[in-house]
Amino acid sequence: MDIGAFIIGDELLSGKRQDKHLPKLIELLAARGLKLAWAQYLGDNPARLLAALRHSLASGDLVFSFGGIGATPDDHTRACAAAALDVPLAIHPEGRLLVEGRFGDEAYPHRINMVNIPEGSRLIPNPVNQMPGFSVHDHHFVPGFPSMAWPMVEWVLDTQYRHLFAPGADIELTVMAEHAREGDLIDLMQQLVAEYPAARLSSLPSFGTDTLPPHIEFGFTGQPDAARAAMAALTAGLQAKGYVLREVRQR
Repeated sequence: MDIGAFIIGDELLSGKRQDKHLPKLIELLAARGLKLAWAQYLGDNPARLLAALRHSLASGDLVFSFGGIGATPDDHTRACAAAALDVPLAIHPEGRLLVEGRFGDEAYPHRINMVNIPEGSRLIPNPVNQMPGFSVHDHHFVPGFPSMAWPMVEWVLDTQYRHLFAPGADIELTVMAEHAREGDLIDLMQQLVAEYPAARLSSLPSFGTDTLPPHIEFGFTGQPDAARAAMAALTAGLQAKGYVLREVRQR
């Protein structure tokens, strides 16, 4: 099961607001030994939302969706999720009690729509203002506000997906090779990828800075034993070719 994310809102695509969800989701997953496989930014466009949700629901992926579940006219995520599932929107009975309990008569006619969600959905508790998110299958929809969304994501992970947690979080080891060129090292990289399939290789070339010469920052990510074995082989291979290396760092 891959893990993906939708981060929704025109304000993100226009630059009015900077996204904070993606790095936080990566952090929350890593703390549980999990990895994000994909992420997609989407505006408040119902047709695009519907197409994206249909595709992800058919994939069987575990997906977190941030934003677009409020009660204002630009919030389309609830309706698009229902359409993608081919089910109607329905006021969730437990959600009704939450909204009425918080807002009283002011729950109607608009605030109640925050729990007008795809029929058969499960609620995700909101520890900040009690207005819930919702889950359908392995898709989990939370608000766009970080203070609400992040503890809701943690609750979903810890209550529904503990069986996926890896025994230990991955580590990333990096080393910098000065004046290296990727074209000269493709054979070495291919060899290491074949020999250490449990460690993921990265190669980030740089033209250098005021304090650093041109270089490549190589990395291996994986469980500690696999990442360290691959990095040891990489550093040995680079040293054999005469490259000056900056120290191996762990992140």
